[in-house]
Amino acid sequence: MERPNAWKKFSPEQLEEVEELARAYRAFISENKTERECVTASVALAEAAGYVELGACVEQGRALKPGDRVYAVSHKKTLMLAQIGTAPIEQGMNILGAHIDSPRLDLKQNPLYESDGLAYLDTHYYGGVKAYHWVATPLALHGVVCKKDGSVVEVRIGEDAADPVFCISDLLIHLAQDQMKKPAAEAVEHENLDVIIGGRPVAIEGDEDQKDPVKKLFCDLIAERYGIDEEDFLSAEIEVVPAGPARDMGLDRSMILGYGHDDRVCSYPSLKAILDAETAERTSICLLVDKEEIGSVGATGMTSRFFENTVAEIMELAGEGGQLALRRALAASRMLSSDVSAGFDPLYADRFEKRNSAYLGHGLCFNKYTGSGGKSGSNDANAEYMALVRDIMDEAGVAFQTCELGRVNAGGGGTIAYILAEYGMDVIDSGVPVLSMHSLWEVADKADIYEAYRGYRAFLARA
Repeated sequence: MERPNAWKKFSPEQLEEVEELARAYRAFISENKTERECVTASVALAEAAGYVELGACVEQGRALKPGDRVYAVSHKKTLMLAQIGTAPIEQGMNILGAHIDSPRLDLKQNPLYESDGLAYLDTHYYGGVKAYHWVATPLALHGVVCKKDGSVVEVRIGEDAADPVFCISDLLIHLAQDQMKKPAAEAVEHENLDVIIGGRPVAIEGDEDQKDPVKKLFCDLIAERYGIDEEDFLSAEIEVVPAGPARDMGLDRSMILGYGHDDRVCSYPSLKAILDAETAERTSICLLVDKEEIGSVGATGMTSRFFENTVAEIMELAGEGGQLALRRALAASRMLSSDVSAGFDPLYADRFEKRNSAYLGHGLCFNKYTGSGGKSGSNDANAEYMALVRDIMDEAGVAFQTCELGRVNAGGGGTIAYILAEYGMDVIDSGVPVLSMHSLWEVADKADIYEAYRGYRAFLARA
């Protein structure tokens, strides 16, 4: 059963909409490369669209009514938006969920050292990465440093055209005979992913024996620029990410090459869908969560109580408080758990099964199940829910496709779907196909991003 290419059906007006959405998305992922940055930018967009902070409503005792728009943030890394529907919340919500964290390198708590005339920052990788991707490429630093006095300093170096960039060295080919014989997973050791940050020693007149002079100059420079010292790295969260903006890809400009498509290529269309949505019968929810790449754990991951607690607060203000009403609302809800799918790659065709693969340009993907091996670790959506989703997409004219994550036993992966399914709600994995997933620069098709946005809007309106 072959699904048609979405590009063939677009009208001139739709082609303009495709490009408009692509420009906005490209700017979003270029400017926001960490979960904190994504939340800050998303809150700004939400407030411009009329959303108000839920905590302020709770303090004021403000009753929520149909059409009201509220948002809540957890630890500056996870965001939930809600638009109250005309039906009681107890009858269920329509939920869009995606994650905003991406594979990267994190600085260790004690990262700074000097060795043989070069200064380094020591890192620990986050999520699934191929270590050899990270060498010999321009890198940037994004994050925050929290000082003991309670002040927070934002760090962002390597994105402005006038900024310096950073790099992890690779072994020159002339000396790499032994390295080239190793499996790809061992060619570059993860412990050696240390970022070069300087090579110039500090010049102190009368003190030519200064210990670690290159490191000292780096410390002087960050003290001058940010007012921080080496000890402040103990309470910092700084991420090493690829430097530079997302770009149009292909002479036809049909694709976008960028860092963090996984999973911002789903989270941004989800965000835009709820911001543009009209008040529906069922309450609309958009969840943008952290920590999916490491198991959805912690206070900002999907396994936390943030979502459940926030729904409880909303229902209380809507006059539907109580544990039983909350449980009924969660069980009666429907969700699209949006995460990227593995786009079919002709250069690695043996890793895919063609009839059940996601193809770039063919629209929004639906994965009835993910997981690995015998569907281990996955949510497996039931046929009745799949039929409802099909009907919604067809009625709205949304181009969509169904797929699996590669051949059986070729590997696998999971999403946040199974966590929400534990409430008893209907959940299915959906998203955008991506090439080079988890690499520094991933590839997504503009048509798929557009169809994802249209599909998410249709789901909120009708599910």
